[in-house]
Amino acid sequence: MRGLLQFTMDLFEGLGNEIAPAKPPLPRTRKVKKKAAPPVAAPPSSDDTGPALPAIPLRDTLTLASFVHPQATREAVLGSARVAYEFKRGKRKTIGFVVGAEGLSVRAPRWVTLRDVDAAIKEKSDWILRKLLETRQRHARVEATRIDWKDGAQFPFMGETVVIRLDPKHGFASVGGTLDSGDDDGRGPRILRLAVAQNAEASQIRDAAQAWLMRQARRLFIERLDHFAPRLGVRWQKLSLSNAATRWGSASVDGSIRLNWRLIHFRLPVIDYVVAHELAHLRVMDHSHRFWETVESVVPDYDLLRQQLKDEAVPRWS
Repeated sequence: MRGLLQFTMDLFEGLGNEIAPAKPPLPRTRKVKKKAAPPVAAPPSSDDTGPALPAIPLRDTLTLASFVHPQATREAVLGSARVAYEFKRGKRKTIGFVVGAEGLSVRAPRWVTLRDVDAAIKEKSDWILRKLLETRQRHARVEATRIDWKDGAQFPFMGETVVIRLDPKHGFASVGGTLDSGDDDGRGPRILRLAVAQNAEASQIRDAAQAWLMRQARRLFIERLDHFAPRLGVRWQKLSLSNAATRWGSASVDGSIRLNWRLIHFRLPVIDYVVAHELAHLRVMDHSHRFWETVESVVPDYDLLRQQLKDEAVPRWS
């Protein structure tokens, strides 16, 4: 059964390990000695956001739990949890599992029987349940960061709290807004003064804040790209800002770099990790051991920073 499996980590991780497929079953049944499946491991990526949770007894955390995909067509009882999942067949060579924001999706080759699909799900039930639980916890954290767009709203900027003040009469040196130092003693949160009317709609305040943040993000990302590119011996050609829900960055062989503008919420070391990660792809276009050595050459504590990228929830911009 292990030969049929392919795993895709949730939300930000991309595809998991492909394992050579088994041949289609023969007409006659044959006894196959079942081997213990190894732990699932997907290649690291800068896209990651799901936290690595401590070991939690599934019986304690998932009692009477229910995970229902909105496009579910089949379901399974895994431990004490009901999992309704989306199931599709296609032109592929492996059974694939994707645990995402909506729940579990399963893809299978046309020739694989439903019995084999059910067996594969049972075999990896602990992995599936843990990923579903992590996704549910992540969603709860994101919901807790939802911003009430009004005067006094707060959000993180480069790891520090910023408070919005609507100040339409202020003469800003920069377009749209300016960032003050905060209290005289420097201990309070910094103030972002936006040229928005006091009676502005929430969407207007949100858009003005986002526009300001995107300008800061582009300026900072260019600065960090220029800092790390020579150290890695690469040249980047173009920067695009992304608003993707599931990726922090990407790199193309032509030197094009895409970075999610919402990275500006994180501390500079975390931003540097993502920038270095994408630039390293201009040398090694995979996540092999050589790739991670390349990242480590300029960001020695990349593993810690990668974990922070997973663990820290950023505001929900909606």
